[in-house]
Amino acid sequence: MGKRRRVAERRNTRPVVVGGVIAAVVGVAGIGAYALLGGGAAAEDGSTSAGEKKSVRTGPLSAAEVTGAAQRFLTAWQQGRVARAADATDHAAAAKSLLTGYTKQAHIKDVTLTPGTRQGDRLPFTVKGTVSYKGVDKPLSYGSSLKVVRQDSDGAPVVAWEPSVVHPDLHEGDRLVTGESGTPPITALDRDGGELTAKEYPSLGLVLDGLREKYGKTAGGKAGVELQVVRGKASQAEKLSDKTILELSEGTPGEVKTTLSPTMQSAAETQVASRARASVVVLRPSTGEILAVANSSRGFNTALQGSLAPGSTMKVITSSLLIEKGLASADEQHPCPKYFSYGGWKFQNDDKFEIKGGTFKASFARSCNTAFISQAPELADDDLTKQAQQVFGLSRNNWAVGVPTFDGSVPVQSDASMAASLIGQGGVRMNPLNMASVSATIKAGVFRQPFLVDPSVDDRTLATASRKLSASALSQLRDLMSYTAAYGTAAEAMAGVTGDVGAKTGSAEVDGQKKPNGWFTAYRGDLAAAGVVQAAGHGGETAGPIVAGLLKQGG
Repeated sequence: MGKRRRVAERRNTRPVVVGGVIAAVVGVAGIGAYALLGGGAAAEDGSTSAGEKKSVRTGPLSAAEVTGAAQRFLTAWQQGRVARAADATDHAAAAKSLLTGYTKQAHIKDVTLTPGTRQGDRLPFTVKGTVSYKGVDKPLSYGSSLKVVRQDSDGAPVVAWEPSVVHPDLHEGDRLVTGESGTPPITALDRDGGELTAKEYPSLGLVLDGLREKYGKTAGGKAGVELQVVRGKASQAEKLSDKTILELSEGTPGEVKTTLSPTMQSAAETQVASRARASVVVLRPSTGEILAVANSSRGFNTALQGSLAPGSTMKVITSSLLIEKGLASADEQHPCPKYFSYGGWKFQNDDKFEIKGGTFKASFARSCNTAFISQAPELADDDLTKQAQQVFGLSRNNWAVGVPTFDGSVPVQSDASMAASLIGQGGVRMNPLNMASVSATIKAGVFRQPFLVDPSVDDRTLATASRKLSASALSQLRDLMSYTAAYGTAAEAMAGVTGDVGAKTGSAEVDGQKKPNGWFTAYRGDLAAAGVVQAAGHGGETAGPIVAGLLKQGG
């Protein structure tokens, strides 16, 4: 009798949701997770009786399918049933590997998973657990989400596997690891000796990670015990740094002094906070020192590592090329038709405007695309690439800033793609650091590689350009940018920015975006800055006020 009662008790055991938390299920060996959540064994494995043709489910996922698949996965993960959790995804091998490491490498135990409110085919959830390492325990809490899709083979709902399900900071090939950090912590200092923290300057989180990765082992600190995201090959190729998730025991930090200005950094944080997906960099042209770096989105350092088409801000570089080749001169007449065809593409100006009998200065100030495209037949495929590399120090992948950066890319192209690159489209890619450096080069008259940590700290060699602009081209570029700041597309944003100033706006079309990325690069006195606001509209209206606001801080 007692044996039969125990069997019945086991059969009646079901997981329950208490206060939204998936409760642990015990004594359920041999019973499928789907059955535990109210389904039958056949529903789990998709089996059919003899002679029946197996059907593949199609169509949109129902709410019950999304929540059921999500709960199967979360229940198994919480119970520590790694294989079962992995089988509830569309990539069991990858899921099993990362979930196994969650316990054995990250040393996370006592996991509680709390589902949130379903949002279509996605389900957010919170994770609470304990990181336990060599007698030291510390609570861990964070939010994540998962997506449910139909399995290709039978259409059954399963969790779409991606590393970010386990932790939102994980990318393909990354791992969570707890142990003595290989890199000691650092205390980053601003140019005045004050401490820089992500709490005070939220944009600097990724910059501080990069500083620690480069200087932690040489700055005199001692490693502590941490839960870290250790980057894999794909993330390393993207120049992502290892990231500390939780500190179990403090190390002894070393000190690294940066060139950042506390007042300028604070102002930059305020400026980008006014817009989504905004990024900005401020430099000192006379030295190359980076005074501020800010992003309104925290997940990626677009300001230093972004790779975006720069739109018409690229016309600063293109203008220098055309002037040096005798294809344009600031005060001479220059064509600006509504359309110009080259390489099988038909190019046009914004709103299809044209300037009849105007000068090159007028075309630059109004950002006339065809004024530049019309010169493509006179150029060799590699002319723009050489100009960017030799004069502006770009597209050589050799900047030594002190943290990871993308140094711009101006590939050799031909036909229509070459023509598009003249106006900052095609294959050209830049970020605010690169475009701030372009303005700094015009202001200083020579390329000085931007840096965040003085090269004397580690005896590294800064990149150089192989030549300067000709005196005539430099004078004309300054005239073009000054005129644009006063009377052209940059005038509204630069109103009230006094002194020796110059600017250029840009708008870069991106496939799938309703609005272009807005760009703006400018200088004032011994400050140069550039910014981008993605998917927001024209640069003069979006990035312009951000850059101009920072230039007003000093000169």
